[in-house]
Parts: sequence; structure tokens; C-alpha cells
Amino acid sequence: MFTGIIEELGTVESLSHGTDPTRVRIRSPRVLEGISLGDSIAVNGCCLTVTAHEGELWSADVIATTLEATALGELTAGDRVNLERCVRADGRLDGHIVQGHVDGVGEVVGREEQDGTTLLRLALPEGLARYVVAKGSLAVDGVSLTVAAIDGDEVTIGLIPETLARTTLGRRGLGERVNLEVDVLAKYVEKLTASLLPGAEQSR
Repeated sequence: MFTGIIEELGTVESLSHGTDPTRVRIRSPRVLEGISLGDSIAVNGCCLTVTAHEGELWSADVIATTLEATALGELTAGDRVNLERCVRADGRLDGHIVQGHVDGVGEVVGREEQDGTTLLRLALPEGLARYVVAKGSLAVDGVSLTVAAIDGDEVTIGLIPETLARTTLGRRGLGERVNLEVDVLAKYVEKLTASLLPGAEQSR
């Protein structure tokens, strides 16, 4: 379980493309504090298991299914990634409940500067918009964000300078793809109420 508050920008050292699973090696001194083999670290919002670590480097294995369902397969050596350790039970929940289970991959379709805020417009994959509401929470590449507006299958989020500086979202340009995770509560509500509503779809 995560909160969507990024602890560190790590750097991808290497990826073993062509193997299954793909092994990704990341350099990140801060998030390795207190980490043991088998612990979880969210990489751009995707929960991965630490399979090895030494010094400032750690590795995780990414299966083909995960590569297909996320934007992790597009990473290359030298890319920066958002990192967060799993939340402690005695810690603050500063963002929102994030599972590290990517629901879909969105695309940056607009970027605008407005009164000290960067407005990022994202196109959602089919079927995801029904879980997103204005002023609700959305994890974008693992970053807990508030939805400023929603129009059909597009959402707009506002990014303050602190978020731009501390996450990869400060570098995201038009056409780039991002991992999205909707608020899990919305999916549970849909599942629980589907049988009560005439004609409702049992989607999950």
C-alpha cells in the first residue's frame, strides 16, 4: 500500500529487454533505507518487488503482463522514475490510498501554464473515466493528484512547482504515456451496487 507521495526520483541503470521477466536496475539511495529483499517499492506507480540490492542500486523483475499493462516497458537507461516505499502503519497518509496496481495507461494531450500552475490534460483509456470525478483523487505515474476537471475521456490536473520539481511530471510532454490508478473505493462501490441497479453492468 502506498500514498502517492513521491520520496525520490531514481535513475534507471539498465533493463534486460528480451528476457522474461525483464530485470530493471535502479539507482536510488534514499528509498533503500530500511529495505529488505521482498519488500515493495512503487516505480512510476507500479508496485515492484525488490529482488536484489547493493549500495545505491536495486533490482526488480517485471513480467510481460505488467509491461503490457503499464508504461514501464518504455523505460530506457538514464530515465528518471518516481519512487515510493510502501507506507508504514504508523505513518501519515498525506496523499490517498494507492495500491500500486495500474488500471491503465493515459496520454498527455495538453500542457498549459496558468497563474503559477501547470495544467496537464490527460486522455484516459477506454472505460476508466467512470471512476474519476472532479476534486477526486487520481494517481498519475504514482503521484497522488486531485482532478481539477473532467471532460468526457479527458481529465485536467493542476501541478504546483513543488510537484514539478520532485516528480517526473515536470518533464512530461505531449504524446508521452503515464500510468494511471483510479481511487480503489470507486471500483468497490461499483461492484457492490451493480446488482442493485437495473441494467447495471457487473464489471468487476
